[in-house]
Amino acid sequence: MNSAKIFFGSNEATKDEISQRRSPYNKRVVSTAPVCDADDTIKALKIAQKATKATRASTLSQRCNWLLDVANNLALNKEDIAMTITDEVGKPLAFARVEVDRAIETLTLSAETMRTMHGETINTDAMASGKKTMSFFRREPVGVVAAITPFNFPLNLVAHKLGPALVAGNAVVLKPTPEAPLTAYKFAKLFINSRYAIKDALSVVYGDAEVGSALVTSDIPRVVSFTGSVPVGEIITKSAGIKKVGLELGGNAATFIDKSADLDLAANRCALGAFINSGQVCISLQRIYVDADIYDEFAQKMAEETKKLKVGSPYDEETFMGPLIDDDACERAMSWVQSAIDEGARALLEPKVEDRTFYPCVMADVRDDMAIVCEEVFAPIVSLVKVNGFDDALPRMNNSPYGLQFSVFTNDLSLTNRAIDELDAGGVVINDMPTLRFDIQPYGGVKLSGVGREGPKFAIEEMTEIKSVIICR
Repeated sequence: MNSAKIFFGSNEATKDEISQRRSPYNKRVVSTAPVCDADDTIKALKIAQKATKATRASTLSQRCNWLLDVANNLALNKEDIAMTITDEVGKPLAFARVEVDRAIETLTLSAETMRTMHGETINTDAMASGKKTMSFFRREPVGVVAAITPFNFPLNLVAHKLGPALVAGNAVVLKPTPEAPLTAYKFAKLFINSRYAIKDALSVVYGDAEVGSALVTSDIPRVVSFTGSVPVGEIITKSAGIKKVGLELGGNAATFIDKSADLDLAANRCALGAFINSGQVCISLQRIYVDADIYDEFAQKMAEETKKLKVGSPYDEETFMGPLIDDDACERAMSWVQSAIDEGARALLEPKVEDRTFYPCVMADVRDDMAIVCEEVFAPIVSLVKVNGFDDALPRMNNSPYGLQFSVFTNDLSLTNRAIDELDAGGVVINDMPTLRFDIQPYGGVKLSGVGREGPKFAIEEMTEIKSVIICR
């Protein structure tokens, strides 16, 4: 069995205390990792702080080549990394391969973006109080970045932090999810073993609250980049002190189905958006507001599309949906469904748990006051709500503490423009699922969905500082 190891900078280490990761599908032990503590975390941070002298002195050419080299080696190791993702988090193998491809794109985009990012000159004599000088600004690395990542995309979300941070000239201490330590270890090892690597620029420590707290409260990191839950995001906000904090948190994604929409397209895309990755995506489609005139027709089509999805072993090439991350997640999902049924909703497909897999569930006759549409379920459950047109749907969609991504299915241009203007979210998608994301785009939300934006260009901006320069003549 493969074991993850600590990276104290470029040096590997282990500890006597080891944690085991069991497959969420069959419960076999698939990886082990050292159990780190606050002292390990501080040691890694101090190594990173010392390494910033080298990262700042490195050339952009070296850093870009570093990321591209890792991307190339990731492609060469695609099957091994994909299988590790499937082992540790139960993601169907076909989608694990897609995640590897996306991580390759993320690293490549980070390198390409940094090559063209630059400052600009400033006309200081543009105002009467000004003076003709040579003035400009440039972007500089912040120093040390603390990166904390979740289980649902254990490779690509790490890439979204390491790529921008390292190519910008920072050192990084990564705390990956406890559910996928080996995925993170194998990925980090590609960075550290690269012929373009900057010594000690990347450290990896494993753990949960103790390690995360030590990372966040330390004065060494100048940026904390976190993807995870709202409660943990709130703790980070309160304890980080004066430093940049980027938070990509929860969501409660919604869509509106207009009576002008292509219902076959909408049902197909909504089924994918609700159930891909077993609903364990912060932009998983959770609420579908359907015009009353087409509600029954759409509900039938949605149920039919959902039945087509293959559920089962994540090692099966044809599987669309595998297990939830653990048994507790299955129990929570069933409690959401039962609560909605008790409140008057109908399950269009029989709620079922089998082999630690929660089958996709479409709930009809759901009301806005039901908990199943008020909170983030993070499970393969989607709710249909009947509305009287977009004017009725709009305030309901916006009436959420979250605002990550929304969508609208319509062939009405006027409604399209209104949706773009009036939906209160970080992203709006027209004629596709709100789960649609491209790694090149700015990604993030409003309200409790977070602070800051990911996507290589936008993350680099978060992980650099602007230095203003004036040269008097």
